[in-house]
Amino acid sequence: MAEVLYGVATSHVPAIGAAIDHGKEEQQYWRPLFEGYEGARKWMADTKPDVIVLAYNDHASAFDLDLIPTFAIGVADKFPIADEGYGPRQIPEVIGHPELAWHLAESLILDGFDMTICNRMPVDHGLTVPLSIMYGSPEEWPVKVIPLAVNVIQYPPPTGKRCYALGQAIRRAVQSFEDDKDLKVAVFGTGGMSHQLQGERAGWVNTPFDTDFLNRLTDDPEGLTEISHVELLRQAGSEGIELVMWLIMRGALSRRVREVHRHYHVPASNTAAGLIVFESSEANVLL
Repeated sequence: MAEVLYGVATSHVPAIGAAIDHGKEEQQYWRPLFEGYEGARKWMADTKPDVIVLAYNDHASAFDLDLIPTFAIGVADKFPIADEGYGPRQIPEVIGHPELAWHLAESLILDGFDMTICNRMPVDHGLTVPLSIMYGSPEEWPVKVIPLAVNVIQYPPPTGKRCYALGQAIRRAVQSFEDDKDLKVAVFGTGGMSHQLQGERAGWVNTPFDTDFLNRLTDDPEGLTEISHVELLRQAGSEGIELVMWLIMRGALSRRVREVHRHYHVPASNTAAGLIVFESSEANVLL
């Protein structure tokens, strides 16, 4: 059987990937950020999940304004690294888990979620930077990945409540997957925290909001689902809408979780960078 045992939420700031790729982790500017990742990386090395279902947003690499799926799942056996205008990152190709991915697609659609199924999908920094944050610079990724692309670029994006429900449906789907070995599954939610990249509020960071969001993600995730798009825009900036993807992760976990690690740092590039790691407290409980 398979079970969602772990949850990770992290920012996917592209400059973090560039700092790793160019060996800048020990530079004065970057050192405090990467020191905060060390505990999470050790935890990941110890727990060794078999598969990650990774919720992220594409940045015009696989999709553009001609095609805007609300939720898209990658079912391929591998996913190439996208060229985002300066050449693909020199990192390993992402290896998928087609059997579980197709099971998820079927289960989620039958559960009422209209998923777009992608047999070919290049993945950009939204997916690769979280892998680098948790694994560093390996010769190959020690985990299989199922990409779950979420539209938070073009209005209207899905609500936090819908994303949380999707996470719950992912948990049910994973638990119904039959395999010849027990699969340890982690679900990632990425993006955020508060930031805005354009306009009069460019550089916007709201640390009190971010801290409250981290606290409530542990103890009151249902309350976070009530935050409207407009309120997220007001409190977390135009790109703060990415935080709805963190609710996919939290919905996929049990109601009670154990917080393993937390890190928050300002600034990473011109954003607030957050990381939180959970372990489910109630295995084998269908939600």
